[in-house]
Amino acid sequence: MTDETEADLTGATPRRRPRANVESIGGRKLRPSTMMMGHGYDPVLSEGSLKPPIFLTSTFVFPNAAAGKRHFEGVTGKRPGGAEGLVYSRFNGPNQEILEDRLAVWEEAEDALAFSSGMSAIATLFLSMVKPGDTIVHSGPLYAATETLVARILGRFGVNWLDFPAGATRAEIDAVLTKAATGHVALIYLESPANPTNALVDVEAVAASRDAIFTGENKPPIAIDNTFLGPLWAQPLKQGADIVVYSLTKYAGGHSDLVAGGVLGTKAHINTIRLMRNTIGTICDPNTAWMLLRSLETLELRMSRAGENAAKVCEFLAAHPKVQHVGYLGFLERGEDARQADIYRRHCTGAGSTFSLYLKGGETEAFAFLDALRIAKLAVSLGGTETLASHPAGMTHLSVPEARKQALGITDNLVRISIGVEDADDLIADFEEALKAV
Repeated sequence: MTDETEADLTGATPRRRPRANVESIGGRKLRPSTMMMGHGYDPVLSEGSLKPPIFLTSTFVFPNAAAGKRHFEGVTGKRPGGAEGLVYSRFNGPNQEILEDRLAVWEEAEDALAFSSGMSAIATLFLSMVKPGDTIVHSGPLYAATETLVARILGRFGVNWLDFPAGATRAEIDAVLTKAATGHVALIYLESPANPTNALVDVEAVAASRDAIFTGENKPPIAIDNTFLGPLWAQPLKQGADIVVYSLTKYAGGHSDLVAGGVLGTKAHINTIRLMRNTIGTICDPNTAWMLLRSLETLELRMSRAGENAAKVCEFLAAHPKVQHVGYLGFLERGEDARQADIYRRHCTGAGSTFSLYLKGGETEAFAFLDALRIAKLAVSLGGTETLASHPAGMTHLSVPEARKQALGITDNLVRISIGVEDADDLIADFEEALKAV
């Protein structure tokens, strides 16, 4: 026997042993973009296939009855450590597990979970953390479906909520958390940049406030939706967040051809969320997981190109006479908002490619602009290879009460734009022509 082969006692062809993941070479820690090409997968286990096969099966065969019992002891919590191996595709599967391993790499998280959508990830997170009478403290605005889930759905089951503005100061955050601490705060939930205003949340200030006000078992975890900037331009686990949430539909998927979600964080929190996912079945399917593995291989390339394009497009838009304001993070360093600029310097490594465009006028002007676009597509979502534009007040955030929309800056003249990987000058030409219709 050697390290590479294992001779069969019958004299048959030797069988290769599975290889360990390569995470460093010659003392150099490998970059995530490199590890996306093979981390978590050994071709030896799949007939030498370079890429993981899609495991389209509902159930998996146990090697013996004792292994089956041990697995269900882990699934049901009768034995610490969780499940072992594969048993049923509502719990896990090879494609999902490889995907989860690679998602964790980007933010150096201890563990990760994949879900059927971003909202199923968020809903499973909330359901695993809260009970009737608990309070969720969150930043605002949130994605409209998230706000609906917190205020209207969980509210029906006795869960309360308090919020603070995305750009809140430490003093403002302290005031809200102190008020919330009179009850049981189960979770602090953030979204940064906020959708659709692009306002940044000071995660470090939230963590410091939480640690000053809560102690021991009463200390609620901090979860954050990192869809707009992560994982390339923001990694909030480094600023004190415990859990990171993604709509993998967006930049991680990146081709507008799938819907999925992800949650990353400490093993303790992920295991709690995993038990809920196992129960309600919100795991993503094998085919979607396989497509995400494909997409993660080009994530850095796509996000980098889109970010470069956005910088050029926003420079053009900011100088246009029919534009009132461009809510682009790359402009914060120019002194428009010292507080936001400070958060940006401490938290972000890039400005992203999704921004808010405020036109001079109202809904009529916004609709005229959107209807005149030729290259950019009039569609919700973001983070795809193509440029997308939408009207939040009349589309994604239509269900938000009017007073709250105004308070959060979701106005009728706001257009949300997600820049893709097209030629930047072609996009500028498209926007220039469309603005003539305003």
